[in-house]
Amino acid sequence: MKFNLLAKRTAGAVLAALFALAARVNAANYQVFVSNEKAGNLTVISGNDFKVAATIPVGKRPRGIHASPDGKLIYVALSGTPIEPPPKLDANGNPIFQKDDDDEADAKADKAADGIGIVDVAQGKFLRKIPAGSDPEQFCVSADGKRLYIANEDTGTAAALDAETGKIITFIPVSREPEGAGVSPDGKFFYITCETAGDVFAIDARTLQIIGHITVHPRPRSVAFLPDGSRAFVPSESVGELNVIDVPNQKLLKVIPLPPHSRPQCVLVGPEGRKVYVSTGRAGTIVVVDARTCEVVNTIKVGTRPWGIAISPDGKYLFSANGPSDDVSVVDLAGEKEVTRVKSPGSPWGVEVVAEK
Repeated sequence: MKFNLLAKRTAGAVLAALFALAARVNAANYQVFVSNEKAGNLTVISGNDFKVAATIPVGKRPRGIHASPDGKLIYVALSGTPIEPPPKLDANGNPIFQKDDDDEADAKADKAADGIGIVDVAQGKFLRKIPAGSDPEQFCVSADGKRLYIANEDTGTAAALDAETGKIITFIPVSREPEGAGVSPDGKFFYITCETAGDVFAIDARTLQIIGHITVHPRPRSVAFLPDGSRAFVPSESVGELNVIDVPNQKLLKVIPLPPHSRPQCVLVGPEGRKVYVSTGRAGTIVVVDARTCEVVNTIKVGTRPWGIAISPDGKYLFSANGPSDDVSVVDLAGEKEVTRVKSPGSPWGVEVVAEK
């Protein structure tokens, strides 16, 4: 009897250990990096329990944030240009600019703070800042990780940066207020979006020459591609629209009206390219669009003014940076519902997710 009892206890202990091991194996081994524009740091959130694991100081006004293809480095755009409210809009939704406003902003800007900050993911440590032109905000990383393509907002240019040497290869004149950047899945070209006139420029990644020019409504803020590269999605913030671009022909294919009060900022294509997710800024939601039919299929309530969004490597969760509420929403994509929020003080702006090696 004692032997049987001991055997049962031993077997139970073995099973418990196996279940624990299985739980660790199936754990979500990734980290969520959040750029906090006002705090000048990154919040690091564990994908295992959605708790803050670290805070990493990086420099002034961190905004755009992306990882290297191997997941070893985090790049973050830094800027010494003071934070300003968005421009007023005219009756047609077009931004109204005044030259005096630009001159005043230039006078107050700390250009020495501009650059791309580099963070070592394994060490959780800021390594250095490299030059990246004036007032970098958004950028994208080439497919091979050797280059960064950067939108320099206050000079009307896009910069191509050698990621290994940290040196600018060239500046490409585009249009006023370049904002968004996105590289095609095959890495052959990238888009730079310009806010003022709604210009979207396609630039050849090899020659660094403009090969396409598409016009949408004002304030296009970001870019996302279908996995096969056939379509791209670009939001127009001023009018609450999502533009669908025919990539092979570099033409505007369709315009999708988003729900009332949407001010779309960031767009992402979900797992397998079936759905498109759009953060709506002041509307406080994530809009879900069917990638095939181009119809709005759901609206998910999140925090205050969601901007940057990212999706976990397993495709289960979406994370949105909610600036005024100083937190990050965690959205269950299967149920399309917010399940929790994580504090990220200092006006969270961008989000990037990195799988742990």
